[in-house]
Amino acid sequence: MKRAILLFSALILTACGGGAEPFADIKNIPSTEFTIETVSDDLTKPWGVAVLPSGAYFVTEIGGTAKRIEDGTAQAITGLPDDILVNGQGGLMGVVLAPDFIKTRDIFLTYAYGTEKANGTAVYRARLQGDKLEAGRVIFRSTEKAAGSHFGGRMVFLPDGTLVVTLGDGFAYREQAQVLSNTLGKIVRLNRDGTVPNDNPFLGQDDVEPQIYSYGHRNVQGLAYDTQSGTLWAHEHGPNGGDELNLIKGGANYGWPLATSGTDYNRAKISPFKTLSGTEDFVYDWVPVSIAPSGLTIYRGNMFPDWQGDALVGALANKSLWRVDLEGTKAVGAERLLGDLNQRVRDVKTDRDGAVLVITESADGGQLLRLTPQ
Repeated sequence: MKRAILLFSALILTACGGGAEPFADIKNIPSTEFTIETVSDDLTKPWGVAVLPSGAYFVTEIGGTAKRIEDGTAQAITGLPDDILVNGQGGLMGVVLAPDFIKTRDIFLTYAYGTEKANGTAVYRARLQGDKLEAGRVIFRSTEKAAGSHFGGRMVFLPDGTLVVTLGDGFAYREQAQVLSNTLGKIVRLNRDGTVPNDNPFLGQDDVEPQIYSYGHRNVQGLAYDTQSGTLWAHEHGPNGGDELNLIKGGANYGWPLATSGTDYNRAKISPFKTLSGTEDFVYDWVPVSIAPSGLTIYRGNMFPDWQGDALVGALANKSLWRVDLEGTKAVGAERLLGDLNQRVRDVKTDRDGAVLVITESADGGQLLRLTPQ
């Protein structure tokens, strides 16, 4: 038994580069370089945040609850879906406001639905009135699978009013990311009532799910639309290494599992190809180990002028916030922020005034932080 433990430990050390810091060449920016305000620490494993027009914040919690935070007070939200499956990586996940929220009060949530043996990701639309959701209904459910992992769950609206939603491959079903007759390992695009836009890239093709916008994804937990450049960005979890930042194009194949720079958890090769003809190359990837990315914003604000157009990426396993330096659609460098806080970063957003919102999570709690220049 002791020999087996030693061999397993050696395998883990090998996977992490022999115990050495895998990102030793990356510049680390400590938390002392910023002014950090704790907006709320009255959170339980928070997952996503949206900024309300009033300046309050709507925060989802993976355990199936949500809170509105205003003036340091966290108030529970009622009217949430009654079929949220809290299992493994699933629960209440993403949140986004409709572009005309001030008029309609429409808000959209993603959550895991189903049972342990048959589950997926659902999109819920409701009206937010104070601390209550009203007239809620499910507008989309993804293909079911039997695993408590890889639900995706991020959303963003495009300028044409359509809603883009990220999904996962279900972990044990990675080959399905290349199969267009289901939504596993896909990003989908919907009208806000859940119907299919008439210009979706695969609409009208036989044996193809018409909601699909792009495919060949593993587990997409970061999504952002940059209004200035008109580009859609996503990042996704790799296996052991191979997390990717991607520029998303309608109809494109992002390669998983045919092409990846990561390996399986036992260090076996998943594919001999890091890139492959007919699939989109990543803009930036994390190797040799995964940072476990979650949350994404393309920074456009006045507080951090040197960050204009850069990608800010939360890291769960790496317990930090990454800035990927982008020149147009090309990555020219990266740096690691807040690593000294030793906190899992679940979501990151740009606040209305240009501050950076960061959600951290721990085993039994979490915080909503605001970063401004020191």
